[in-house]
Amino acid sequence: MCRRTSPVVGWFSAAAFALFSFVICAIALSFRAAAQQKATVLELDHVSICGSNLDTLRQMFTDAGLAPDFGGPHGNGVTHMAAIGFDDGTYIELIAPMKAGETAGTPWAKFMAEEANTCAWAVGTNVLLQEVDRLKKDGIAVTEPAKGSRKRPDGMSIEWTVADVGSTTPGAVLPFIIEDQTPRQWRVLNSASVQGAPVSGVENVVIAVTNLDASIALFRKAYGWADPITENQKDWGKMAYFPGEPVILVSGAGWISERIAKFGESPVAYLLAGRDFPAAVKKYKLSGNKTWFGQKVSWFDAGKLKGVRLGVIGQ
Repeated sequence: MCRRTSPVVGWFSAAAFALFSFVICAIALSFRAAAQQKATVLELDHVSICGSNLDTLRQMFTDAGLAPDFGGPHGNGVTHMAAIGFDDGTYIELIAPMKAGETAGTPWAKFMAEEANTCAWAVGTNVLLQEVDRLKKDGIAVTEPAKGSRKRPDGMSIEWTVADVGSTTPGAVLPFIIEDQTPRQWRVLNSASVQGAPVSGVENVVIAVTNLDASIALFRKAYGWADPITENQKDWGKMAYFPGEPVILVSGAGWISERIAKFGESPVAYLLAGRDFPAAVKKYKLSGNKTWFGQKVSWFDAGKLKGVRLGVIGQ
């Protein structure tokens, strides 16, 4: 026969059970909060297109309706740049050697040897040291922050600090990180050619990778993201998109493999955000309409851009 539990013991058991439940819930919530805190939302700063001659790059984008502004020489004494600055604060950087063929001192020399190539992307932060420390703790290769600078045509000097992430060319797969030391508006100017245009900024970086699953795992490890959405696209291969983030990974097509063999894993296309997609198609004479992850994608004339794949994504 079972003995009846005394009121005191019963009260103690209920209290203990309540305390135990509270502790378990607190632990579960703390793990959930930690997981949520780990997820990093990337703030796209700019994308780069490397070429052998800056005047050539500037002219071809001007002909495409995206006239850039000359930005001046970099502090490395090797390269200079021009930029197409959009309304949302992102920009396309056109970068080339100041003297033909002299690229020693820049990590993108192999891209500059070509007339034009998508070559790198960067994200911005106001807590660079914290981000470097976080990436190191998560087992991601990252360099110590280094200073960079550029002298604008008006003589103003602008400065920043950068850290390269990953083991490839800076910004080729994982983005390099940039933190302004002078006001960002000194570095990023809104170009007259795109003010109020039907495109508002750079939305996505399409990155060619050898092993899609391995690259997905790398981004998830670096930024704590959930699994991406995947789909197959004719002429491109299998794609992976992380909703809410600027990254689209692609692998599979023959030209993708050829690109990787020549330059390594790196960006192969940039997509601009179309705030008025039909107007963008008309203004820039876009073509090759597709649907990527539920959104329309159309392309600038790659022939006029000497092989650069630049598109617009929107509704």
